[in-house]
Amino acid sequence: MTDADKAAGLWGGAVVRPLRLRENAVYEISLGGRRAALRLHRRGYQSAEAIRSELWWCAELARLGLPVPAAVPLPEGGFLAELSGGRMASVVEWVEGAPLGEAGVPLGGSVADQAKQHHALGQLLARVHKATDGLSLPGWFTRPRWDHDGLVGDAPFWGRFWEHPALTVTEAGVLAEARAWLGGQLADYRGAVGLIHADVLRENIFVNDGSLSLIDFDDSGFGYRIYDLGTVLSQNLYEPGYAEIRAALCEGYGLRDAGQVDAFTLARTLASVGWAAPRLPPGDPVHARHIARALMFARRCVG
Repeated sequence: MTDADKAAGLWGGAVVRPLRLRENAVYEISLGGRRAALRLHRRGYQSAEAIRSELWWCAELARLGLPVPAAVPLPEGGFLAELSGGRMASVVEWVEGAPLGEAGVPLGGSVADQAKQHHALGQLLARVHKATDGLSLPGWFTRPRWDHDGLVGDAPFWGRFWEHPALTVTEAGVLAEARAWLGGQLADYRGAVGLIHADVLRENIFVNDGSLSLIDFDDSGFGYRIYDLGTVLSQNLYEPGYAEIRAALCEGYGLRDAGQVDAFTLARTLASVGWAAPRLPPGDPVHARHIARALMFARRCVG
């Protein structure tokens, strides 16, 4: 019996099919005929307390009517199970729809359609942030930090991107300069901070008959609120309609000065370089794509 089968059984369910077998392994399961998503959490990334915190936050947002997947409790209570091998498992409600898009694949639809969707996404992120501000977090609540140190400190949460082994000396210098520039921008930033999704990628935005939902809060934590917008835009930098997408997202969110988002878009492109270094084999083409994107946007921001 696999870990997925064992975990599904703890919720009284059965595995239907694998969905994503990446750092987290995600499966569709059936709970007495009701669809749900089982997640086997990657080892060594988040502590049990941090995963419980994520699940608590999602449950509270869902209770308030936000379109996020609510955690499904175990029959005996609680949201998190530890398997015999030490791996953590959780189950969330099924979210209908399909992803907004896929990394590296051009967005579908006209530029006007893309702008409309991103305006709605900006509104959704504003609702999530506002609802979160009204919550009283439990004393045990803990999540990673996407703050100054978490993005550009000596030990960023996703790694020292300026030391990626595939960088040339010149490229490493560009990213080091971008890190210094971004550090200054973040030190002067006076905008809102709080709990953020921190991974608002196309794959984590589900579209169902025109309505949007957010999934996969695995990377969520405390940080700059408009980092969520920067994460969205980092995947759209090569889109022909980037300017329209950027303007619509910021307008939907209520950000009057869209120029503020550029620093946080850069922050995400840099963080992605750090993310790839320890996780992907040296020859994986994602390394080159992330590095090229970070260099391009760093030069655009820093000059």
